[in-house]
Amino acid sequence: MAGASAIPGASRTGKVLVASPQEKFRMNITKGFSRRGSQSSEATGGAEALIQLEQEEFGTLVLDPQIDDLDIDELLVTIRSRFPGLSVMVPRTQEDFEQYSLSFAGEHAVEDAAGQDVIPTQEPESCDECLPLDAPASEPGVARIEPLPGMIGTSLKMQQLYRLARLVAPRDTAVLIVGATGTGKELIARGIHELSQRSRGPFVVVNCAAIPESLLEAELFGFTRGAFTGAFQARLGRIHAAHGGTLLLDEIGELPLSMQAKLLRFVQEGEVQRLGSADLFRVNTRLIAATNADLRQRVREKQFREDLYYRLAVFPLHLPSLESRTGDVLPLARHFLQTLCSQACVPAKSFNPEAENALSTHGWPGNVRELQHWVERAFVLSEENEQIRGEDFSMLTENS
Repeated sequence: MAGASAIPGASRTGKVLVASPQEKFRMNITKGFSRRGSQSSEATGGAEALIQLEQEEFGTLVLDPQIDDLDIDELLVTIRSRFPGLSVMVPRTQEDFEQYSLSFAGEHAVEDAAGQDVIPTQEPESCDECLPLDAPASEPGVARIEPLPGMIGTSLKMQQLYRLARLVAPRDTAVLIVGATGTGKELIARGIHELSQRSRGPFVVVNCAAIPESLLEAELFGFTRGAFTGAFQARLGRIHAAHGGTLLLDEIGELPLSMQAKLLRFVQEGEVQRLGSADLFRVNTRLIAATNADLRQRVREKQFREDLYYRLAVFPLHLPSLESRTGDVLPLARHFLQTLCSQACVPAKSFNPEAENALSTHGWPGNVRELQHWVERAFVLSEENEQIRGEDFSMLTENS
């Protein structure tokens, strides 16, 4: 038994977050906590719960295992890792679920000495099956996470990113990847695609900043023959080409306002309409967007539609700069050097201590892309030497 409280692991202080797709359950739970004098918030799914946990401080999370937007077990591991001080309760059976609803609704509440309603001291009979997450982060369930396919880096920030990406990958949840230029946003998107059930389908990338506005609609939605001057034959758009797979809209912040409204229809309805045609085509395409811009600021500046932003940012992923994860610099540099040696069919090379120091102390404002270019330059300058020397990075150290 839990003693004075019928809530296993529940915090008596702090706000309470109730995450469930079922409105009645959320209402009963929040009503029960309200009777105890605790503030509460609601989330309709796991992704929304994670966002709220990032934005506010909560003492307790009541998580419905019937959420359907994320895998419940992987979500629990993520929560345990990222919010170790949070008390988490999960009613694991239908009986737990029903008795939690009744208990938290206050139907069995009693008056304490001060005349205030409290949760009864008698726990639901099946409460032993409710799962409190107070386990230490050293448990096997929170061990090091394997990098996404094609990615290098084992820093804590990247571990957290890999965990979230693997959590959302099996779902069709829309993902917004935010990160500075050169951090590897496309690699994250491709990794999510390869870990999803759509991995055998196409992975289509559209750089919204690289296509002229006058051509962007035709590129995205396609066109029929004669739709405009030069349209000598019909063509499917990139959205349609990604049917059964994943569409990455890179630099989504550069999408013109005129196109945002048309994209919103596809995001909401899953339908596309080619230029020159009145026919609508339903497509089964997962959408991932990426940007280096602050989209919320652009929303405030009326440069980006608010409704589209919330449709895209269901599950945001923030990709850290290379400067903030310096421990990943040398592993990345060694990987790039090994790749260059293999491509050139030359014996493997390494970095001497001076070269490693130059790599480790540089700020890398251009992130991973800048690092890759510098390693390639140093590889060329090294000629037949078995090692990359500090002098091969002379321009790098001069600019430090």
